[in-house]
Amino acid sequence: MSPSTRPSVVIDCDPGHDDALAILLAARHLDVRAITTVHGNAPLSRTHVNARRVLELGGLDGIPVAAGCAEPLTGEPRYAADVHGESGLGGVDLPEPSTDLVDAHAVDVLIDLAQTVPDLHVIAVGPLTNIATALQRDASFASGVSRFTIMGGSLTWGNVTPAAEFNMWFDPEAAAAVCQTAGIEIELAGWHLCRGDAVLGQRDIDHITTIDGPLARFAIDCNRRAREAYREQTGEDGISLPDPVAMALAIDRSIGTKWSRHRVKIETVSELTRGMTVVDRLGVADSESNRAAWGDLVGRPANADVCWTIDAARWKALLYRTLR
Repeated sequence: MSPSTRPSVVIDCDPGHDDALAILLAARHLDVRAITTVHGNAPLSRTHVNARRVLELGGLDGIPVAAGCAEPLTGEPRYAADVHGESGLGGVDLPEPSTDLVDAHAVDVLIDLAQTVPDLHVIAVGPLTNIATALQRDASFASGVSRFTIMGGSLTWGNVTPAAEFNMWFDPEAAAAVCQTAGIEIELAGWHLCRGDAVLGQRDIDHITTIDGPLARFAIDCNRRAREAYREQTGEDGISLPDPVAMALAIDRSIGTKWSRHRVKIETVSELTRGMTVVDRLGVADSESNRAAWGDLVGRPANADVCWTIDAARWKALLYRTLR
């Protein structure tokens, strides 16, 4: 695919070791118009720096970066230093960026791109605070986005609580606003997709180490802490990469081997399940016993294409090509 025919995208992210690799994937296969950063894996003061550091590592410093929201819509931020390290990049010592931030808030950049770029694809791989704020600020934002891929949620169990995946849990009010806004169509690529065969095992890691170049070395080095955290949490060895898996689906939707369309709601109230992604898989939300809980989603058509499984070999092949 030539650069002129690549889909136009904006990446909303919170780099984050896995966001970093997702950025590299996108830049090799898509026309990245901008990167907007948000709080999440690390404070906003680090995520916008990390985005620019990664772009410069990949020779991609022509892509503009804008900083966005620094805290959730409700409550206090709770970062993921246990997985991403204090810097967000697992302790990898990349040079400080020489490129400047865009002199505009990320939310304004998102709104402007939705108004000016035909067929804009928004790819959100961090908490959804920037996206929810754009929807609140400009009612036409959703209609200006032709495709909307979200890495968030889990259709099995959580990775930060027993019920919730990190991105949805970090700012569930924002996630709920996005998933429940009329007229916005989303593709949901949850954390469950980066488990099992999709994890980079020792054979995959060995293969990447044979690729001669700074991107391959960075891919392994920035994930050392994440690999330890994954082993501590699951008892399994490997590197789990939710954001690059979601980006692979954004690049080539056919890597997803099972999709189905449903209504999706994010729990915001329960102490036990706050941040949980609830999928109306059997279409029972309209029943009398569920109408109160589903509120204004009752009677609405399904708004989310949910990916259940992927072709792990194809996703890994895409990653290998990018790192070369």
